[in-house]
Amino acid sequence: MTRYIIIGAGAVGASLAAQFELSGVTYALVGRGAQIRHIIEHGLTYRRPSGTRRIRLNAFDTANPPAVRQGDILLLTVKTQDAAEAVGDWAWRPAEDTDGGTASGLPIVTFQNGLAAESIALRNFANVYGASILTPARFTETGTVVVGGHPQVAAVTVGRYPHGADDTAARIVADLARSDYIAETSTDIRRWKTAKLLHNVRNVLELFDGPDKERAAISDALVEEARTALTAARYNPASPSERTISIAQWGTAANSGIEPGQQSTWQSFKRGASSEVDYLNGEIVLLGRLSGTPTPYNEATQQLAGLAARQSGFERLLPLERLRTLAGNLGASGVNAPHAA
Repeated sequence: MTRYIIIGAGAVGASLAAQFELSGVTYALVGRGAQIRHIIEHGLTYRRPSGTRRIRLNAFDTANPPAVRQGDILLLTVKTQDAAEAVGDWAWRPAEDTDGGTASGLPIVTFQNGLAAESIALRNFANVYGASILTPARFTETGTVVVGGHPQVAAVTVGRYPHGADDTAARIVADLARSDYIAETSTDIRRWKTAKLLHNVRNVLELFDGPDKERAAISDALVEEARTALTAARYNPASPSERTISIAQWGTAANSGIEPGQQSTWQSFKRGASSEVDYLNGEIVLLGRLSGTPTPYNEATQQLAGLAARQSGFERLLPLERLRTLAGNLGASGVNAPHAA
C-alpha cells in the first residue's frame, strides 16, 4: 500500500494531510516548530468554504519522524529556500524492507514554486516528480490553515522530472483526485513550473504599498522581464489551453477567508518566516545574469525583500516609489550586461 510522507506542515502540506485524512489515503505529516506541535497536541483547524473543522492528523515532529519503507512516496511541501536542507535530511535515511537501501531510492514530489527545487532533489533522489499547484490557501496562524478553493481544494499538475510520465505519476494523480483535487499528469512538468513562475514573480508586490496604476505598471514590468529572461534561457511556459482537465469551474470561493494580496510571499513575511523571493524574482535575476538580459525590476524587488526579511518583524508595507527608483537606477547602470570575453 502506498503511504505518502508529507514533509512540511504549512498551507500546502497541512491541507494535503487533511484531505488525505478525510478521504482515507494513507499518509504521515512531518513538520517542525510551533505549527506541528499544535497539530500533534490539538489537531488542525481546517477551514474550507464548506465549513471549519478540527481534524486530528497522523502527525510527527522532525525530531521523531516515522521510519521510511519501501512503497512510500515523499511529498516535499516546504518552501524552496528550505528544500535543500529537507532533501539532505531525508535522502540517506535507511529504508525498511530494502536490502540496505535508503530513502533516496523512493519517489519524491516537489511542490515548490520556482524552478530550483527539482534539480535540488535530483542530486539526492533518483526518482523526482515535479508538481505545479494552484491553491488559494493561507497559513498565518499557528494550528490553522484556510483553503478557499471551490469546489475542489486545488489544481495540481504532476510529471516526472526532467520529463516523462509513468505509473507513479498516475498513482499520485489518482490519489489526489480521490482527495478532492483537480489533478492531471504532464510529460513536461518544467513547462508548467515555468508558467507558474510567470505568475509568482508578482507575489512580491504584496509587500508594497502605492497607487494601483503604478502597481499595475510594475507588475507588467516584472512579468515581461521574466518572460524575456526565460525565453533567453530556452524555457517554454505551458499554456492553459494545454490542460487535459478543465479548471473553468474552479476558483476561490467568496467569503472563504482568502483575501487578495495575501499570497504565500506575504504570508511568510507576516509570520516572520524566511523569504522565497530569492527563488522567484531571484530566479529571473539569475537567468538574466547568465544570458545578459536586463531584469532591473526583479532585482530591485529581490533586494528590497531581502532587506525586509532581515528585520525582526514586518509590520509596514514598503513604498512602491522606492522600488521604482531602485529599478530605474539598476536599469541605468546595466547591472545584467553580459561579461566581456
